[in-house]
Amino acid sequence: MERNPHLRGLQLIGDVIIPCRITIIHCFRLLSNPVQDPDSPLNHKLFSMKSLKFTAVNPQQHLFADAVRKNVSDYFKEKGISTKGNFSLIIQTIAMLSIYLVPFIVLLTVPMNLWVAALLAVVMGIGTAGIGMAVMHGAAHGSYSDKEWINNFFAGTMYALGGNVFNWKVQHNVLHHTYTNINEFDQDIASKGPIRLSDHAPVRKFHRYQYIHAFFFYGLMTMFKVVRDFTQMAEFNRDGYARQYNTNPTAVYIKMVAVKLLYFSFIIGLPLLLTPFTWWQVLLGFVIMHWTTGLILGTVFQLAHVVEGLEQPLPNEQGVIENDWAIHELHTTSDFARNNLFLNWYVGGLNFQIEHHLFPNISHIHYRKIAPIVERTAKEYGLNYNLKPSFTAALLSHIRRLKELGKPLPVSAT
Repeated sequence: MERNPHLRGLQLIGDVIIPCRITIIHCFRLLSNPVQDPDSPLNHKLFSMKSLKFTAVNPQQHLFADAVRKNVSDYFKEKGISTKGNFSLIIQTIAMLSIYLVPFIVLLTVPMNLWVAALLAVVMGIGTAGIGMAVMHGAAHGSYSDKEWINNFFAGTMYALGGNVFNWKVQHNVLHHTYTNINEFDQDIASKGPIRLSDHAPVRKFHRYQYIHAFFFYGLMTMFKVVRDFTQMAEFNRDGYARQYNTNPTAVYIKMVAVKLLYFSFIIGLPLLLTPFTWWQVLLGFVIMHWTTGLILGTVFQLAHVVEGLEQPLPNEQGVIENDWAIHELHTTSDFARNNLFLNWYVGGLNFQIEHHLFPNISHIHYRKIAPIVERTAKEYGLNYNLKPSFTAALLSHIRRLKELGKPLPVSAT
């Protein structure tokens, strides 16, 4: 029987690099002839200094992974459509880039007062966040297009955030997607100074009010990342990630420094040269833009993993998570506001995180259609499908979870 060419590469979490020494039982069962993605576990020696094993304690657990893969595959077969992006994604890309670039061009060419410039900086921050969520994110997973060069090109929009594509792929595609919500493995829930996102991290007195101040610090996320990239790159190079990409670590570092210099020349240098604003006013605009971006990204990311009803499991003494990997993703990930069309468009489907974690190589433009399939399959196997009905419901759940995480740990009886 002829294979549908559109299904080439449809796989369960097929675009995640699986770090070294990880054994995931029944989790990477691929369709025949999976796409030869450079991030695929089939195309890499497994690498990382971390060691973790997912093992289904019940032999029946792996059946969910088989079933959900088949059911989603059948959907694309019946429709005869590609799992990648289409014309609507191109329009979305143009829109996001315009929200970022048009205000910047106006700022450089039209005389205005500081208040109008600050407003344009906010709009640029909204556009930058949109680029990160709706364009860069999918492209970095290889879901934007069937063509690798197109994915690489649009993954490069990460530089519009002042970030680094290599670091993002390691931190997000590798560590977060493989070790979701596992303390000291998933960097997205690592305790970040005044914010405690893990049940297993130490509690400090200042965490008590984190449900209030966390959002301010979310706003600092991308500014911090601009600087943090340097030390993070050094850590990843030391752990051998660059070599596993067949890339010279020194060359990767030099490229990052060069791109950072170009970014600062563009985002700070041009306003200094072409506008009458002083250095501190330009720097203020930079901070406003990045704080807006960070607030949006930080909030959207956490609504998927740090809300009520999700687990943060720990491996046992043998370094084993006693669960099938696909079911682990269901237990650690949440969808929200699935019927909010504008939100879904703006956040690039990040409100469909369950579908994204199970099928990161499928473009987000398909998530609304496959979500009911995934939910139905989960329920058929008696599995919980965590769904918050609205953005407000997810936000309030996150706030309550922050409040809970900020409480002092109970004193153990002696």
